[in-house]
Amino acid sequence: MMGSLRAAAFYTGYAVFTIIWGTISVLICWAMPFRWRFKFIIGTWTGVSLTWLRWTCGISARVSGSEHIPDKPCIVLIQHQSTWETAFAQRLFAPQATLIKRELLWIPFFGWAYALLRPIAINRGASRAALKQLIRQGGERIEAGQWVVLFPEGTRRQPGEIGEFFAGGAALASASEVPVLVVAHNAGFFWPAHQTRKNPGTIDVRISPLMDSSGKSTKAINAQCHAWMADQQQALIAAAQSQLGSSAPAAVKRPD
Repeated sequence: MMGSLRAAAFYTGYAVFTIIWGTISVLICWAMPFRWRFKFIIGTWTGVSLTWLRWTCGISARVSGSEHIPDKPCIVLIQHQSTWETAFAQRLFAPQATLIKRELLWIPFFGWAYALLRPIAINRGASRAALKQLIRQGGERIEAGQWVVLFPEGTRRQPGEIGEFFAGGAALASASEVPVLVVAHNAGFFWPAHQTRKNPGTIDVRISPLMDSSGKSTKAINAQCHAWMADQQQALIAAAQSQLGSSAPAAVKRPD
């Protein structure tokens, strides 16, 4: 019961703040230089949202591997389990261009403000054109000083499950010869996908060593990134279950 009340408090405050901040951002941020715009819109929004999540639901995070983050922007492939990592990644890698489906830009307030941040908004129904757009715009964003952040599995997965990687991020890395970081985590235990309930605890985030893409094929880059992410799962599952005990959501077991 208490968990449901905390989740309701979080979503109420989250929705109200998003509407207010999205409206303010649309009205004034179009006139700002891009980096100021990103800090104003995303820096404030993610900071308030994650702080409110910690206060209402008791969810925080700890990061290992932050020493691997380079000084210059690169391509980042993040495991996708919940909504949480979409906000947290914005704080780790800023300013960034996120690969999103274009329909997200149509969401009132949030989408309108997000459109000011130069995301790479694709039509998922036109996969070949979307891949060409990603390679072209992704290269442009990196040259302009933005990180390019993608969720290579394409959709949310259960904790412990690693889906097949789509070609997009690896194809961009191969074409541009820009290095790749991989981010694994266990957020799905604390913010289960497609559920309102939240489980208090500390999300573990792991960042890989920088992976060189020079002279490598899309397939080879994806294989290396997928293998590293998969290797993190046992430890991430154990870390979450040690906190949550019997209340932990079931994890998908990796085949031997």
